[in-house]
Formats: sequence, structure tokens, C-alpha cells
Amino acid sequence: MKKIQFNKFEISKTPRNNGIYIFYDTSNYIIYIGKASDLRNRLSSYKLTTVIGKTLELVKRIRYFSYIEVGSEIEALLLETKLIKKYKPKYNIQLKDDKNFLYIRIVKNKFPRITTARRVDKTNEDDDFYGPFPSSSNVRSVLRILRKIFPYAQHETIQGKPCFYNQIRLCDPCPNKIDPDKDKDLVRRYGYNIKMIKGILNGRFEFVKLDLQKKMTYFAKKEKYEEAKEMKNKLDILNYITQPQINPNSFVKDPNFLQDVRSKELDELIKLINIYMNTSNLTRIECFDIAHLQGSEPTASMVTFIDGEPEKDLYRRFKIKQNKGNDDIASLTEVAKRRERHFTDWGIPDLIIVDGGKGQVKAFKEVFLKHNIPVIGLAKRFESLVIPLQGTNIKYIVKKVPKGNALNLLQRLRDEAHRFARSYHHKLLEKILISEA
Repeated sequence: MKKIQFNKFEISKTPRNNGIYIFYDTSNYIIYIGKASDLRNRLSSYKLTTVIGKTLELVKRIRYFSYIEVGSEIEALLLETKLIKKYKPKYNIQLKDDKNFLYIRIVKNKFPRITTARRVDKTNEDDDFYGPFPSSSNVRSVLRILRKIFPYAQHETIQGKPCFYNQIRLCDPCPNKIDPDKDKDLVRRYGYNIKMIKGILNGRFEFVKLDLQKKMTYFAKKEKYEEAKEMKNKLDILNYITQPQINPNSFVKDPNFLQDVRSKELDELIKLINIYMNTSNLTRIECFDIAHLQGSEPTASMVTFIDGEPEKDLYRRFKIKQNKGNDDIASLTEVAKRRERHFTDWGIPDLIIVDGGKGQVKAFKEVFLKHNIPVIGLAKRFESLVIPLQGTNIKYIVKKVPKGNALNLLQRLRDEAHRFARSYHHKLLEKILISEA
């Protein structure tokens, strides 16, 4: 890994992505390893004048730093764990001794509960353990994510009143209110949640996703739409936090591994769309999405990926001005025209992706094709590309994207645009609620 001088200028050139950073002293020894969702922001924080205590002591000893980009927070967590365990840096104090490692523990009983443990010994060796994790905050992070998707109990089962976490649906169904002899459906539901959590902790993400997909389809066919929606929400969260999973060993062996993956994604996407439209360069891709709640406070997001990675300095938000707030096509037409006015100061994209189908693509196509900027849509159903055709009787072709590098990139773009649009929309709604209170 390339060692870089630890100064503000070099830090300002680091990416604003998930990754691992490594600090070295004047003797080139590794003295600290950390993870970050935004490498540049995290590294910059060490240069603040407000740094005190042990952190200040660490900063005084840093001469060089290096970093490794990864694709997601979970990848960063796994890589951080691996590197700290391998190098045992001086300032990762809590990780000096295996006795301080923390495990996720699933206690075996009728309703398995999930907790943590510092060690595996004869008193608990029959339980299932996952880890060790480098710190308690990492364990809490993993468990917090899992519990939102598959609720579970942390407490001993005491028949009677359901626990507090049942009220906020983080322990649902709660074992305290399940009669094993009568509530067979609830027993199965709880067992399913534990099974899926074990699958995720074992790295069987595709197995869990496929199972959720099957259940969603089953409920939809039975017209149980609430249950189908619940499965879809779980699947969406899981897709977002696991996009895509890469073996941490790959990053250790090759610090440029992420760039290689992104290059493959871009090459595969170019081949996919070049069948229908000519494009040889996808350095800059922009993805647009609309968010509103029954027409109230409609917003749009524009996220920008450079060389397959998010460039957050180039993200933009739009508060929709036209009156038909629940008309996504009219809203997108407005956004397309507003984006067109900023070629000079914002830059020009090589490809525009719209979250949606033919109507959404048409709104952008009519504005951007005259500038020779290709526009495609990504329809959620069957993960299909919607590609406008020129010079033929067929106006659009809908092509399912095969699993692989191109699909990973498209999903990452779409999910990031959706997240960015929803966050802005929620802020606007919050302002209204506060003003009306």
C-alpha cells in the first residue's frame, strides 16, 4: 500500500467513499487502523484543533497514511477486523488481546436470543458464535442493521407481557407473548428470523435474498399485499447494505482491487448498452429519482458517479416547482430542463439513468438526446433497462439486466439516488410538521 505524507493537502485528495485508513509513525510502523464511510471527512477530522487526549497523542506520532477503498460499510468492517487482528496496532488498544474481542452469540433454546460474548468457553460452547469483531461499536452496528430486517429477542423468555422492543417492532414476534402450543405461526415466524440472521452472518446473502424474493412473490399472488410489502422492504434494506460483497482478502492482496472491480462494471455496462446506442465513455454517470408522499413536497435527486464511484460533491437536490406534485413525468420534465441549464457550471454527463420506465425515460430523452447524451431507464420490476431507440419503428426496448458487474453498478446508482431523494423529502416534511405544530 502506498504511504502518503500526513498533511491537509494530501488528505484533501482522498476519496469520499467507504474504506480503511492506516496510520504509520516515523519508523514506518503501523500504529492505528480505522474505517470510515467517508475517508476524506474522517481523515480531515484528525487535523482539527479540537483533537484532545489519546487522539492528540496519536496524531502527534503520525508521519504517513494509506487507505483502501471498499464498496460498503460491511466490507469496511470486515476488512478493519482482519487488518487489526493481523497487525495489532499500538493505538487500537482494545484489540491487543483476543480476550477483548467481541462475538455475536445466538443462545440455543426454544426461542434463540441474540446477545454478545467476550469469549467462547465451556459455559456457552453449545451456542452459535460469529466473529470475533474488532470493537463493541462494530458489533452493535451489525446487530442494529440485522434487527431492522429480522427482529429478534435479546432477553430471556418470560411468558406474559411483551418487552419494550416489541412495541417498536425490533422484537416481533416477542417470545414473551408466544404460546408454543397454540401460536404455531408466531413460532415459525420467529424461527425464520433467526434462520435468516444466521444466513447473513455466515455470508449467505444470496440465499437470504432469494428466500425473501420467493416470499414476496408468494404473498403477492395470494393478494396479501401488506405481507408482500414487508418482504420487499426487508429485501431493499438487505440489498442496500450488501452491495456488492467482496472478500476482504482481495483488498489485502491488492489495494487497487476496488478500482479493478469498478472498471469491470463500467466495461460490462458499456457492452450492454452499446448494442442499442453508441457510447464508449462512461466516466460520469448521473442518476435521477423522484420522491413524494401522495403529491406532497415532491423532490428529486441527482447523484453523480465518477469512474463507478459516488462523487458526493456533485450531488444535487431539486424541490419541484410545478403544481402537479404527484405527476412523476411532469416533475422529471421540470428537473431535466433545470439540469440542462447547468452544463457549464455542473459539467456534462456521459450517461443519464432515470429510475423508472418508458414515461420517465421520455421526459429526459426529449431534453438530452439533442445534446447527444444517452438516456436510459432502470425499471425495478425484473431489474430491466429501458432503452430508447432511434431510426426504427420500435421506440423502446426493455432488456432484463443479467446478474453481474453491470447490474451491481446500476443497482448502486439507483439505490443511492433513491436514498438521496428520500432524505431531502423527509427534511421538507419535517419542516412543515414543525411549523404546523
